[in-house]
Amino acid sequence: MEKINNFEYPDHLKEKFNKAKRLEWITIGYLITTALAVYFTMGNSQAMKTAWFEDILSLTPSVSFLIAAKIYHKPPTKNFPYGYHRVVSIAYLCSALALFSVGCFLIFDSSMTLINAEHATIGTIVLFGHQFWLGYLMIAAMLWGTFPAIILGKKKLPIAEKLHEKNLFTDAKMNKADWMTAAAAIFGVLGIGMGWWWADATAAIIISIDIVHDGFVNLKQAVYDLMDQVPMTVDYRERDPLIEQVKETLSNRTWIKEFTIRLREEGHIYLGEAFVVPNVELNQTQLIEEAAEAVQDLDWRIQEFVIMPVRKLPSDEKK
Repeated sequence: MEKINNFEYPDHLKEKFNKAKRLEWITIGYLITTALAVYFTMGNSQAMKTAWFEDILSLTPSVSFLIAAKIYHKPPTKNFPYGYHRVVSIAYLCSALALFSVGCFLIFDSSMTLINAEHATIGTIVLFGHQFWLGYLMIAAMLWGTFPAIILGKKKLPIAEKLHEKNLFTDAKMNKADWMTAAAAIFGVLGIGMGWWWADATAAIIISIDIVHDGFVNLKQAVYDLMDQVPMTVDYRERDPLIEQVKETLSNRTWIKEFTIRLREEGHIYLGEAFVVPNVELNQTQLIEEAAEAVQDLDWRIQEFVIMPVRKLPSDEKK
């Protein structure tokens, strides 16, 4: 079996890829400091505990991206003739599954706290000879876990779109949405301070619902990717416009009477084939090779495109 080309980012994207890795390492270091800050200040606040879980979970996209980045560049082998590109989709699935599973657990845990009417309390702490309400430190920890994350998310989004990196895109969206977690946790802390015993558990449930929503949306798309859904844009809002470009390229070939195409994602790259009904008998091999090269030249993501001449197309697969 013929192996596909060893995948490498084109030269104009290699620096973007290296920048993405640097941002993910920065994100991991930052999230560790955030998780530690929340852990040492959370007391018995349910909202702070849930925010701490959210910070830990936020590590999964960054870690899975860096692990996948070590694997998918490996050349194809006899046992893996298509290469290791799909490890990107597997990493994406692991991140989404972790989000969804823990989010469901946190909703249950927070709901039981609310149902049992557990009253959380926030004590005081002595720093530098002065007594402080611990809630102030909780709020400070939440603010530290918000604004740097938003900045990191904004830096990652354009890179994720250029690299067609869905795991990085998910990570960026999660970073940008961290203000919601912080706002809910701060509401819970202030609620305890004002004597609203229900505010803490309610804030925890709000944070948990946000985690479950992110997990479900990404879990669904990760499964779709592994099931070879038609390629979508990195934000999943529409079909990749590249599909129409491929169709237009083949439509401009006068020797092709009619055709149908299929594209599937293998991580960052696309593999595909076209079944064409030619209207010429001579030089078909040369014409097919030229058309396949024209399609592959459309975008770096199209790593392999095979054209198969047929006598007729099935009625449900015509262009």
